[in-house]
Amino acid sequence: MLAYALGRIAVALGLIWAVVTLVFLIIHLVPGDPAELLLSQGGVAPDPAAVAELRDKLGLNEPILTQYIKYVTALVKGDLGSSLLDDHSVAAEIALRLPRTLELILAASLLAVLLGLPLGTLAALRPGSVADRLLAAAAGLGLSVPVFVVGTLAILIFAQKLRLVPAGGFVPFSRDPLQHLILLLMPASTIAIGLGAVVFRMTRSSVLEVLGRDYVRTAHAKGLAPSRIVLHHVVRNALIPVITVLALHMGSLLGGTVLVEFVFNWPGLSGYLVRAVEQRDYPEVVGIVLTISIAFVLINLAVDLIYAVIDPRVRHG
Repeated sequence: MLAYALGRIAVALGLIWAVVTLVFLIIHLVPGDPAELLLSQGGVAPDPAAVAELRDKLGLNEPILTQYIKYVTALVKGDLGSSLLDDHSVAAEIALRLPRTLELILAASLLAVLLGLPLGTLAALRPGSVADRLLAAAAGLGLSVPVFVVGTLAILIFAQKLRLVPAGGFVPFSRDPLQHLILLLMPASTIAIGLGAVVFRMTRSSVLEVLGRDYVRTAHAKGLAPSRIVLHHVVRNALIPVITVLALHMGSLLGGTVLVEFVFNWPGLSGYLVRAVEQRDYPEVVGIVLTISIAFVLINLAVDLIYAVIDPRVRHG
């Protein structure tokens, strides 16, 4: 297990280095002057003196290798630079906003698993039944309705009509834990509807496949209790593709929760990225893209390690 884990960690570190290098090359080797592009407004050419000053501030006048070494060294120290607009630390802003987005994604993923895993297993155990068809139809609806529509309807029904929860906003957990969880509930549930439909479909498909395996038929022939067969032999072996799909969606949600964060006024990382792009704040955009990319690699590393725990064949393969 240790050798497998060390190997996966080495691969993850290699991927992180490749991502860091790729982002550097994309920014510095694409046609055009980054400083000039950042200062251009409405098609009007910027002041050459301002361009020269910004190039010097960003270190663009130095040799490309020197820029790369300084860039990697700063990243190792956790320095993502400063905003071009108000000179605040990009790393500090990301450190403030990233946990909020991660909390939103983790809460939505937990709800999606609690919803999709048991319902997908139930549908697979009774294929073609009325329950199976109704659940499949509900999953199709959950996948087809855009997340901003779900969020808007949730605000209309639960906040404005029933007045059960606030329409949106954010309160730090340390200040008011209960209010924080109440404000988290609707945006997390909005994401969980579509994500839960994905988990449901993958669970149903995976469980159906495992039910036809020889070891499941052998377990039935030995007279094992159906509940034990389902829990210990079917669901456990069906989890790997479910975890894979869930991890991929969690990674994509790091930069894809922007609509939910906007609708519910949740101050996370996705909204910060949109603002940085609109304002052409180069250090902020680079810092956020790197953070999302590295987080995606780390999520996949965690999934690989979970594979090894669930299925011994993975770590011995």
